Amino acid sequence: MRVFVTGASGWIGSAVVPELLGAGHEVLGLARSAASAVAVAAAGAQVLRGGLHDLDVLRSGAASSDGVIHLAFIHDFASFEASVRTDALAIETMGAAIEDSGKPLVIASGTAAVPGIVATESDESVSGSPVAARLENARAALGMAARGVRSSVVGLPRTVHGDGDRHGFIARMIGVARETGVSGYVCDGASRWPAVHVLDAAHLFRLAVEGAPAGSRLNAVGDEGVPTRAIAEVIGRHLNLPVASVPAESFGFLGSILAIDQPASAARTAELLGWRPTQPGLLEDLDKGHYFA
Repeated sequence: MRVFVTGASGWIGSAVVPELLGAGHEVLGLARSAASAVAVAAAGAQVLRGGLHDLDVLRSGAASSDGVIHLAFIHDFASFEASVRTDALAIETMGAAIEDSGKPLVIASGTAAVPGIVATESDESVSGSPVAARLENARAALGMAARGVRSSVVGLPRTVHGDGDRHGFIARMIGVARETGVSGYVCDGASRWPAVHVLDAAHLFRLAVEGAPAGSRLNAVGDEGVPTRAIAEVIGRHLNLPVASVPAESFGFLGSILAIDQPASAARTAELLGWRPTQPGLLEDLDKGHYFA
């Protein structure tokens, strides 16, 4: 299978590309910059230059491939609504390019945030949650199943961790701890975060593009819910810093996310595709020390 991957040089894409190649697939990777093109080529994939605003490029990449994995997203929290609109146009463009073909379109989204319950693949985020803004895009992708596209959505948890993560929420928590001299958590630290190792997430994306049924929702969840205080305690131990409750604004935009209890389950995903996480959980991965090098 020839798979078109957007975000091919990103944190998750850099794991998905070798996962696909290792399973015998060909990869066409979207690369916005020269540096990204070099990284994609070095991984063994073919390169297609362009970004999410280049709709003709997206159309060409999807049409010339046997399936699409859409990972790219413009993480501009100052203009998040604009980023969501750009994502919607990209999804529609690639989906239309493979309409009536039965080809797979797998998009990355977020696990549902429903405080107080362990969210399943069938749950949707409550209004105002960190991932609710992208919900319509996920619905649109799933709706393409009625247009002859084998579409599926992979819900990613708040933390996709692993060696090499330099820009995710865990890296941000560590950065704030170093800046302030306190490894902090919000409120009482009881809010739970789902998490998954990047290699386990990459494996699920491959399984999805290979065989997820049309219109299926999947969750890439290894840890159903790690208390944020437990995360702060590991960070504090490694940095030799005190651990304490701090105001949410200490974390900037991340503070409001830290305060939300949002555990999630992947039980239905495991049943549907046989996916089982095999990599270390979040706290074990943190204790390996690579985040603090």
